[in-house]
Amino acid sequence: MIFDNHLHLRRDGRFLDAAMEFKKAGGTHFVLCQYPMPDVVLRKKSYSPIYRETLCMAEEVEEKVGVKVFITVGPYPVDYLLFKEKLGREQAIALMKEGMDEAARFCEENERCIAIGEIGRPHFDVDDETWNDSNDILFYGMKLAADVDVPVVLHTESTTPENCKEFVEMGKKVGLKPDKIVKHFSPPLVLSEENHGLMPSVLASRRNVEEALKKGSRFLMETDYIDDVKRPGAVLSPRTVPRQTKRMLEMGLMTEEQVYRVHKDNPERTYGIVLEE
Repeated sequence: MIFDNHLHLRRDGRFLDAAMEFKKAGGTHFVLCQYPMPDVVLRKKSYSPIYRETLCMAEEVEEKVGVKVFITVGPYPVDYLLFKEKLGREQAIALMKEGMDEAARFCEENERCIAIGEIGRPHFDVDDETWNDSNDILFYGMKLAADVDVPVVLHTESTTPENCKEFVEMGKKVGLKPDKIVKHFSPPLVLSEENHGLMPSVLASRRNVEEALKKGSRFLMETDYIDDVKRPGAVLSPRTVPRQTKRMLEMGLMTEEQVYRVHKDNPERTYGIVLEE
């Protein structure tokens, strides 16, 4: 069993071919994270259409490729910048928060939808107003996640022990447990004093995974594949997680027990799902 915790697919990208690449390398389950489509949201004044499209894509991949696909949905943090430019600050905040409401309802109504995300704040420098508004929107999303009992998947600036602590403290204020906060695109911050109890989703480069395993096995693995034909293989290719796992198992850098923990036990505990071959 091999679980990629975070990748994107696009109908104008490789789509089914990318999913087949994952399967042929030995992958069995992955989380399809909704691809940012802010222009559609602006036109429809709603995130629901792209949430439904993400669900349809997951169902099509399962049917035609034969791997198990879960999804996460939520208002992508960088969308706020475009909305603010086009609609003004107040309407932009309202549209982002409505996107959180829609995501929470989507999680309640669809077993395949296992988290609200990726949500958070821009990964690049922004002005104080945008930063504060993004934190307000994130806090709102965390509260909804706690209300409907699902995790959040965070997209933020570079991950550090300091902001891990910040996110955990934000979650505690609304009743969201630390282990229900998944930090997407995480470095190998596996020790509890590094991640403060949240779940790191480690970008599955060789160096990252090797360092993570030296610290323990409480982490997830992801490629953050973006399915952009102009950037083939970015961030990491769909075959990366199964290949890295098999390579490390063969080299004795990863035990069968660690494979089970990373690819079955951790996802099941984090998302409240059952993974079957």
